[in-house]
Amino acid sequence: MMTTASAAEAGAATPGADASRPRRAKQPQRKIVRRVVDGVLLLDKPQGLSSNTALQAARRLFRAAKAGHTGTLDPMASGLLPLTFGEATKFSQMLLDADKTYEAVVQLGVETDSGDADGVVIATRPVAVGLAQLEAVLARFRGEIEQIPPMYSALKRDGKALYEYARAGIELERAPRRVCIHALDLLSFDGDRLIFRVACSKGTYIRSLAMDIGTTLGCGAHLCGLRRTVIGRFRVDEAVTLAQLEAAAEDDRGRLLAPVDALVAEFPALELDADAASGLLQGRVLSLATGAPGEAGKILRVYGPGGFLGLGQWQADGRLAPRRLIATGGERQGGA
Repeated sequence: MMTTASAAEAGAATPGADASRPRRAKQPQRKIVRRVVDGVLLLDKPQGLSSNTALQAARRLFRAAKAGHTGTLDPMASGLLPLTFGEATKFSQMLLDADKTYEAVVQLGVETDSGDADGVVIATRPVAVGLAQLEAVLARFRGEIEQIPPMYSALKRDGKALYEYARAGIELERAPRRVCIHALDLLSFDGDRLIFRVACSKGTYIRSLAMDIGTTLGCGAHLCGLRRTVIGRFRVDEAVTLAQLEAAAEDDRGRLLAPVDALVAEFPALELDADAASGLLQGRVLSLATGAPGEAGKILRVYGPGGFLGLGQWQADGRLAPRRLIATGGERQGGA
């Protein structure tokens, strides 16, 4: 006599199938339910992970509907990678334009096709560099300098990234760019390897800086380690790792987010009453008693009774115009 269980298995078997084997039920694919999350996560990106992979991992942990980052770090680099969620993505450009600080490890005497440790060695030379010579060369790279962007970069030419041409063995002419090296300090030197800290303007390529230092020394060089420690007012010692984020309870992760207005803290603040706040959110240009001649073009952080509204800008006639506003005038602050 067939038991209930064996009858069910037999009834589920397809013609010609081994009825003695239970049929494995198809597992439904789990759908991630996204939610509204607004804020800034200071992430300490590990070496070996792309910026986008790190972003997607953090986004999954927050189940965030919208996320972005404020400028990539190469997979070989580690350090500060601010991630923006929800309304904070509107202000990512503020950190893209900010000054940055890195600690770099440079190997003298070895050149690679990419200018970093991920590339193929294309030349080796003997190194006979003294400390005094190195310090004199570093001094030449402080202040405003011109850099030629590396071929292995994400800069576009005719719709394609330069690294795509480089991987195909094609080298293109690149115009030099003006950047500013605010500080360049030697941290250690052992004869053929040096570590320096550099504070620089946006658009600076540390790989190019390493290669140019090696060229000036006459021995060539490549970047073999990089860590970003500062972006604008944010520091890596304020950041969390992906492991720390994953270990945190889901309800506690929101506490790791800085508020949206942390990205624009360098601008002066202006408080509006409820009527003026409502008008600004509707796109109106406001006549305010606080407007002053000579402030045309000045950008402000604007707040209403509900919190942060976004950015406003003084006009030549003393009125305040909306510059970039968040969607709901502060009601979404504080995470989920």
